[in-house]
Amino acid sequence: MSVSAITLGPTPSLSPTPSALSLSVLVLNRSFVAVHVVNVRRAIRLLFRQLAEVVHAEAGQFAAYSLESWRELSQLRADFRGEEESGQSAEHDDWVRAVGYDLQAPRVIRLTECDRMPRSGLRFNRRNVFARDANRCQYCGEHFPMSELSLDHVVPRSRGGTTTWENIVCACVKCNVRKGGRTPHEARMQLIRHPARPKRSPLLTVKLGNPKYESWKNFVDRAYWLVDLK
Repeated sequence: MSVSAITLGPTPSLSPTPSALSLSVLVLNRSFVAVHVVNVRRAIRLLFRQLAEVVHAEAGQFAAYSLESWRELSQLRADFRGEEESGQSAEHDDWVRAVGYDLQAPRVIRLTECDRMPRSGLRFNRRNVFARDANRCQYCGEHFPMSELSLDHVVPRSRGGTTTWENIVCACVKCNVRKGGRTPHEARMQLIRHPARPKRSPLLTVKLGNPKYESWKNFVDRAYWLVDLK
């Protein structure tokens, strides 16, 4: 459970981004359709400007809170934190330190005047390919940081291979060099999994696997939209 420092007032002045302020928040439009993802810092600014409200799940029920009512609820939860709350939900809560109190970091907010619909389409870029393959080299099976990974054309471009979801995989530098301009069969290397276009945003899939974002599933799993995470 992390606590970060900000100053709340009529005109919010946020400190340099600590960990809790950089966590993700799912954004719903006025009709409760998920349309975007922002960080906690941005979400708090929207709450300050009364452009959004917090959507919070409690005992299977959803309730909406203004910033002031969310502050009051956060204060109640903070008072009993570590005493009466010991379940998984409390364990994965995050907190932002405000002037004189702690504010629980929201997970979902709703824009009160926005009717825009979610952006369609799935961006084909390096970050999404790495997320699809879970930062795992598709030849040796090892996990690497993004800085130590590269993209490999399964069928080399010199053989007519295309730069598409179905022909690009995540590979470590060593395996990429070993394979060179050959096919996996020619290089006697076997793919762990054949590449395919994801059904939804790989980055969103990663978020949904994190217990912090369990509440997102109420708005994501029932929809056929793709959100562009930034």
